[in-house]
Amino acid sequence: MKAVLVALALVATGLAGPVAAQVAPTADEVRAYQGLHRAAWRGDLPQLQALIAGGADLEARDGLGRTPLQVATHARQREAIAALAKAGAKLDPLENDRYDAVTIAAVADDVPTLALLLSLGASAGQTTSRYDGTALIAAAHLGHDEVVRRLIAAGAPLDHVNNLHWTALIEVIVLGDGGPRHQRALAALVDAGASLQLADRQGNTPLQLASARGYGAMVEKLRAAGAR
Repeated sequence: MKAVLVALALVATGLAGPVAAQVAPTADEVRAYQGLHRAAWRGDLPQLQALIAGGADLEARDGLGRTPLQVATHARQREAIAALAKAGAKLDPLENDRYDAVTIAAVADDVPTLALLLSLGASAGQTTSRYDGTALIAAAHLGHDEVVRRLIAAGAPLDHVNNLHWTALIEVIVLGDGGPRHQRALAALVDAGASLQLADRQGNTPLQLASARGYGAMVEKLRAAGAR
């Protein structure tokens, strides 16, 4: 059962499966980039500023629907992100697979870029991906504990239920490995007030799911918080 859940997790984040989501630009795409996409990927600020001053379309899309700001997020080009935002680029568009810049940074475990996006006013709570999830759910199941804490502090919805009928608290258990980073992510969710009783589609609560997997530290944390 765990192997099935892990495989589903990889598909859900675009790390496996016949149709990839959360796809960074390929080498061929990067070579073909022109204009703002090219400058954003390279972090070429002089060229970026010149293009912006010349009226380039800040919301132009590449072949997978990525904006220049999203491309800069994939490339961790934070100065380019800031320059685009200052010029009026939108922070929260979704690309073709329904990922926004915040979720791109969250899945990449890129705390500095995430922090910048949030400081610029990007939303921590958009519904993203074909699984109707959130950046918080993605970060939780990957065990990106500092990302989880940053998203919680920015007001991410703690109890959003995706179309697999999982919350962030459920995903950190069923799609995690029970190790230290997943334990810290779970603790952050519990301490922030995530529901301990929202169950999966089969009626299993977070405590029951953690117990079934033998995740002792998670079980202890959940019980101490009053989970049943």
